Amino acid sequence: MNLLTTLRLAFRALWRNKIRTFLTMLGIVFGIGAVIAMVAAGQGAQQSVKDVFDSLGTNVLSVESGGATSFGASGGAGSRASVTWKDFAALQSGEIPTIRWVAPLLTTKSQVASEQGNWNTSVTGTNAIWFQIRNWKTTQGDTFDQDTGEASAKVVVLGSTVATQLFPNANPVGQAIRIAGQPYEVLGVLESKGQGPMGDNDDIVVIPYKTYEQKLAKGLAKYVQGRVLVSMTDDEAADSTIAGITDLLREQHQLKATADDDFRVRNPAEFAKGQQDSTKRISWLLAIVAAVSLAVGGIGVMNIMLVSVIERTREIGIRMAVGATPKDVMTQFLVEALALSAVGGVLGLGVGYLGAYGMAHWIFKWKMFFPATTAAIAFGVSGGVGVLFGLYPAIRASQLDPITALRYES
Repeated sequence: MNLLTTLRLAFRALWRNKIRTFLTMLGIVFGIGAVIAMVAAGQGAQQSVKDVFDSLGTNVLSVESGGATSFGASGGAGSRASVTWKDFAALQSGEIPTIRWVAPLLTTKSQVASEQGNWNTSVTGTNAIWFQIRNWKTTQGDTFDQDTGEASAKVVVLGSTVATQLFPNANPVGQAIRIAGQPYEVLGVLESKGQGPMGDNDDIVVIPYKTYEQKLAKGLAKYVQGRVLVSMTDDEAADSTIAGITDLLREQHQLKATADDDFRVRNPAEFAKGQQDSTKRISWLLAIVAAVSLAVGGIGVMNIMLVSVIERTREIGIRMAVGATPKDVMTQFLVEALALSAVGGVLGLGVGYLGAYGMAHWIFKWKMFFPATTAAIAFGVSGGVGVLFGLYPAIRASQLDPITALRYES
């Protein structure tokens, strides 16, 4: 008996019991679907963590004031003012060759208003270099240049969300807005970076840091009221750059050899990698749990095939009586089990894709991933499940005695 005939007989036998066949396939369908959806969710979570830290810029370190200690209780980073504008200038001096760019990052929340609307948003004080660190270009107008960024100019660059809220029906460039009651001229509108796990990346206005210090911090302070971002020439140089910054700032602060650092140098890439590793482990754990349902589905396949052998005992006897060999009988039942798993596998791929799409676009709002390699492996496993769990019923059918089978009454 050729393979085409065997397949036709297999699908005919499965079609005779449509409801039972469908219910049996559900274990395979949801097993594969769950594995694909969980792996896709894990990849999406890892990418979202990466996007958060990529938004700071590439090859970036963050220099912050240290924590204060009072009566044995330690405060968090920044609770003790220690990083000064003199330190900022020293980092810009070129003394550390692996430092490419340096930019301050001062942030607060404030109400901003135009003639057409008002909006509460994040106000960032920085210099022109910050736009290069974040690789953030404009769609209208331009960012402020280095001279303007180092001056006390009352100019502003808007994120696209703020531009839409303040100027829904007009070009913002050249228009005036008010921040904390002070007028500013709009130089440009930044390109949209979209939603991120930390919120709307475009809900921001950017002004020169000296303007921020004078108008929002109420006077030029000695200390940097925020962070200093340091962009490196190469992310492989992180350790040497951190060591260079530490030595430079300890010298600037005249700390003794036994004294602790009064500042912190953070590498967001290390934290991002740790977060991604944790997310990856959790996603694989969920995928393994989901894969258990494949085994459950396989048990369902074996049960239904055993029932089928019992129901069709007389049919098996007739086939053997007219010349079918035990190998033919075993092949028929094995192909039925494989067909059951293969069809379930195809449906499972569809369920997995829909699950991944739903989580990406409707639940978590992150980039859509479809793990093609995982999907191929899961589909292959579903076929293996069909062979593995269909083998025993197929062998049992092939070993029936033809005379006994013909006498069987269902």
